[in-house]
Amino acid sequence: MTIQDVARLAGVSPSSVSNVLNGRLERMGKETVERIQRAIKQLGYTPSLVARQLKTGYVPIIGLIVPSVANPFWGAFASAAEETALRHGFRVLLCNSERNLTREQSYAEDMWAQGIRAIIFGSSSLSLTHLFSLVERGLHTITFDRHTLQDDSFDVDSVSIDNVLAGRLATEHLIALGHRRISLLSGSIRTVSRIDRLKGYREALENAGIPFDPHLIWEAASDTSFGDIEGAALGRMGAREMLSRENPPTAIIGMNDLYALGAYAGAHDVGLSIPSACSIIGFDDIVFAEIAQPPLTTIRQPLQEMLRVAVECLIERLEKADDAGSVAHHSFTPELIIRGSTGPVST
Repeated sequence: MTIQDVARLAGVSPSSVSNVLNGRLERMGKETVERIQRAIKQLGYTPSLVARQLKTGYVPIIGLIVPSVANPFWGAFASAAEETALRHGFRVLLCNSERNLTREQSYAEDMWAQGIRAIIFGSSSLSLTHLFSLVERGLHTITFDRHTLQDDSFDVDSVSIDNVLAGRLATEHLIALGHRRISLLSGSIRTVSRIDRLKGYREALENAGIPFDPHLIWEAASDTSFGDIEGAALGRMGAREMLSRENPPTAIIGMNDLYALGAYAGAHDVGLSIPSACSIIGFDDIVFAEIAQPPLTTIRQPLQEMLRVAVECLIERLEKADDAGSVAHHSFTPELIIRGSTGPVST
């Protein structure tokens, strides 16, 4: 079966069928779209990705390379990307890199070999030099959580919240509740987003006249383990260690919600209740944040809108005959979501 067969059965032009297959429905009548969809179903027509690649130079698939869907945040990330991709006639292919740049490059090379010419990278790595060859060959990329530009020899599109502001919002909320000894728990801080959140934390302390105490920063021992899989266990370990000290913090910031929820367990391990004895806040607003007991105060990222912009940016790059446009950096504002895990410092 060919696209011409579908067009004849539906009584439309092949270009109308192509518009439906590629999600270009804006100027098409509802009845026409339904007639084409019935014809596709009746004939059992399946578009050929090989034919599509020969015609356009790419297959209609967006690559997603994320740290690990073991963190529900990245599952929500993939779902949001897929929702927009499907509306435009694209699918998504998902890989987990655990922020390993060699694995990330290998996945990207495999995607390139399969005709994928657009990839979203979620690792927030300090450098993109491992992708230079692919970008030179024509790979369209967009990075997530990389608002601060690093010293790369080339630049790519990006979407991110202002992570400095996010770190500041979390810390200022705790300071407003009277906390002065505020601990921050994280895996390796060797990512752009984590460095920025730490910067926001320090700015908030400085603005409030609170001296920065490096002993209140708990970072997992390994420089290469970012805690994307074991974040909750690391949060528990870090909270237990920090709260067992002679002069413990009265509040904890988890570098993401998994660290924060792990800190719940760490606080309970040493007999402390939340928030009366220890306030806890996270980042991301994952699905478990609202149903935790107490519900987790967190910094929300507008994922749906961010991924809509990311996917549509890549599709626009793919469909442009002349891709000479300037690089675009899309910045979004984080939102403080106050729930039951933060409260006034106990006296």
